[in-house]
Amino acid sequence: MQELCTLEDGYVYFCGPEELPPQPPQITVEPADLTPELREQIKTASPQCRLIYQRMQDKIREKYCSEDEMYLTRIAVGHMSGTYVMEPHEPALIEEYQEFIEGVRAWGRAQRAELGL
Repeated sequence: MQELCTLEDGYVYFCGPEELPPQPPQITVEPADLTPELREQIKTASPQCRLIYQRMQDKIREKYCSEDEMYLTRIAVGHMSGTYVMEPHEPALIEEYQEFIEGVRAWGRAQRAELGL
């Protein structure tokens, strides 16, 4: 069992196995109705999720600095909006960047899924 966070509602949210060991009488365990809003609140408040997001940023920064990301974003958006004509080598740069970013995002989603999020 792993504690995820305590929200303003006073509830402590955690992830764990379906069958929990017996709890002390002062603790009541009940499943949460994980609405999209509640999921986002937990993701925002959870130290584990913040660590996952930080590790995602670290993975990205190992390969791309923020200036590289801004450059690739500017040329991709400019191209999509018709205000920029790409140089011959730029589509491959954007494709490589996008594949890398999607791989990092997939890793982050898998990590959050292990937490039930």
